[in-house]
Amino acid sequence: MNYSELAPAYIRAIAPYQPGKPISELERELGITGIVKLASNENPLGASPKAVAAARAALDEIGLYPDGNGFALKDALVKRYGVEHNQVVLGNGSNDLLELSVRAFLTVGDKAVYADHSFAVYALATQAVGAIGISVAAKDFGHDLDAMRKAAVEQGAKMVFIANPNNPTGTFLSGAALHKFLHALPANILVVLDEAYNEYLPVECRYDSVSWLREFPNLIISRTFSKAYGLASLRVGYALGNAQVMDMLNRVRQPFNVNSMAQAAAVAALQDIDFVRQTFELNQRGMKQIVDGLTKLGLAHIPSFGNFVSFKIAGAARIYRRLLELGVIVRPVANYAMPDYLRVSIGLETENEKFLSALQQILGEK
Repeated sequence: MNYSELAPAYIRAIAPYQPGKPISELERELGITGIVKLASNENPLGASPKAVAAARAALDEIGLYPDGNGFALKDALVKRYGVEHNQVVLGNGSNDLLELSVRAFLTVGDKAVYADHSFAVYALATQAVGAIGISVAAKDFGHDLDAMRKAAVEQGAKMVFIANPNNPTGTFLSGAALHKFLHALPANILVVLDEAYNEYLPVECRYDSVSWLREFPNLIISRTFSKAYGLASLRVGYALGNAQVMDMLNRVRQPFNVNSMAQAAAVAALQDIDFVRQTFELNQRGMKQIVDGLTKLGLAHIPSFGNFVSFKIAGAARIYRRLLELGVIVRPVANYAMPDYLRVSIGLETENEKFLSALQQILGEK
């Protein structure tokens, strides 16, 4: 008997999410050391020392269940953003919150809209509940908001996903453009605004999406501590939205979905403003280093507002494998309908240089 046939057809059709290759796996495969991983948009500085200390302190209570309501972390977020406790939902990373949004509001046959070249989890989460994903053609590798609004309205969608900045392309939508989109969209269509890379936006590009919650009760804002805050392995994120909407997310949320170490570390990370500033400044310098290096090598790239950049290169799959052999892990993005591109995360100066040197070596090979 083929037991996979017991699963619904829409589950069998899912292609599982492929994470970036870990260093340990490449070490096992090739028997090399000194590997640089620039594949998963992680913070090259790691986490705030204050966050690490808070997580260690929480280990003393490892035998106890975590606070299922996450009061301390929610309280810190309430004070930071001026929202109410019932407007905050915590998640096991922002992926969890994206899935909770779908599970709470979509069912078999419902429709969700997202852009081509946008985060793979939008399509995966939609498909996992038997809903129908509508992928709208990108505009300069970014979101075409007018086309997305038209698709959502004309095809009767219940949800729209927007990533800003977008992953894996790094494209950016201005606050004015987003606000205009929300105004034009019917209030019965939910908008999930994924701001996982929000902290990397240049000062002149920043906008206050949280203040829009009073105006748009159909808005869900999703953010994470995995990127700029450096807590990727602890898996902690949060959603902000209308209290009624957040109540529905809580109804499908697993009990104790954010562990005690993650909650404690996130509270400390949120308060360490200096660390986030250092992360931002390092990323700005590293982005210039990578972009300048790609330009010198004659390689086109998509201007990015995140902590990564996607660049075009002939034979991308071969180049990716050759970079692995030289101890550099980047991210192939062929599964995003970008077969001629690779995505590289911004690392430390020495890591960026190793990537650029390896790439130069490969391009010089016959």
